[in-house]
Amino acid sequence: MIKIEHIGIAVKDLEVSNKIFEDILGTSSYKMERVESEGVSTSFFKVGPNKIELLEASDPSSPIAKFLDKKGEGIHHIAFAVDNIEDEIKRLVSLGYRLINETAKKGADNKRIAFLHPKSSNGVLIELCQDEQ
Repeated sequence: MIKIEHIGIAVKDLEVSNKIFEDILGTSSYKMERVESEGVSTSFFKVGPNKIELLEASDPSSPIAKFLDKKGEGIHHIAFAVDNIEDEIKRLVSLGYRLINETAKKGADNKRIAFLHPKSSNGVLIELCQDEQ
């Protein structure tokens, strides 16, 4: 089963953006986390059954820093929760989709993650994620 797990939004200033989303959503961030391997600091908000993930670059050479330089703040990716990330990676590769990560790695919010290349998915960066066991 696949469902929307979260929407990732690239931001320049996590503190400022947290305030904006607290005002809009009427709730506080439930978790802030730094993911060294991705060069980001994150903040998560619950929105019904889904989540919003704010991403601030903590490393100027990170993918988020490059995204912000090229496109500015805004929607960065859509994440889909999957039951078995390895099976989904194999399935999508067998269908000809290009992945940025052909093996799952540790991500934020206690997830294993992999990304489809946006050139394979109508210009949208897709994240596959599975809860750590």
